[in-house]
Amino acid sequence: MVTLRQLRFLTAVADMLNFSRAAEVCYVTQPTLSAGIKELEDRLGVQLIERTRRSVMLTPLGEEITARSRKMLLEAEEIEVLAKASRNPFEGDLRLGSIPTIGPYLLPRALPTIRGAFPKLRLYLREEMTESLIEGLNAGRLDLVLIALPFETGALEIMELFEDGYQLATPSGWPKPHGAEALTESGQLMLLEKGHCLQRHALAAYPGKLFAAEDSFAATSLTTLIAMVSEGLGITLLPNLAVRAGVAGAADVQLTPLPDACPRQVVLAWRPGSARSALFEKLGKLLIEISRTF
Repeated sequence: MVTLRQLRFLTAVADMLNFSRAAEVCYVTQPTLSAGIKELEDRLGVQLIERTRRSVMLTPLGEEITARSRKMLLEAEEIEVLAKASRNPFEGDLRLGSIPTIGPYLLPRALPTIRGAFPKLRLYLREEMTESLIEGLNAGRLDLVLIALPFETGALEIMELFEDGYQLATPSGWPKPHGAEALTESGQLMLLEKGHCLQRHALAAYPGKLFAAEDSFAATSLTTLIAMVSEGLGITLLPNLAVRAGVAGAADVQLTPLPDACPRQVVLAWRPGSARSALFEKLGKLLIEISRTF
């Protein structure tokens, strides 16, 4: 019978494309891992991995079986989580992922409250782009993610937390704009580089009316954007959450609220049917309360 151990070996080789590194990930010797893969191939009667002296690659069938193996391993992990959750769902490890335009501004204020409410919960934070977070959630690498909509989330469970509007940042001394038309005339609009969902969300603040600057002005962080604005290179949109958390600091920029802009929706997301749904919902309620203190 195919074992979970063999499937773990297979997925590790698929991830590493190197038997030595895959063995390290699985905490076994390379001969043990190689023997496990051979046993799996013999059991199934097919070749899963093509191995030469210079390269390792999966066969087409190996790719498909690896994808199914990941799902089985994730289900097995969920069984263990379900058993632990039945004893106490509010303790143990929790891997929380967040996008860079939310986590640094919300979580530092929320962590003391979370630790006070769940003293036996060990929270591990990961900051990534939305697409990577959702992939990590579906793959079981993460338990819970903090993201902003609109974004395609598939079948994930979604808990809406709060809406996050925008403020316009312009160089100090520039005339303050009024409405979308004036905003488009205030200077070159600079946004985060492609891959950051905030770029798409910022452009959607005034659908069809805003356009990003040329790629040479794309930034990797809100801090960089603010620095560019303070140097008079253009203007940008900043989320209210970041502004209220003090992202602009003492920068030489002026901020103008944009109450007519379409806000982004900050949400928590997790795998459907997760054994820790009750914990995630309680965490969501805490984050809602924290957001109201800004």
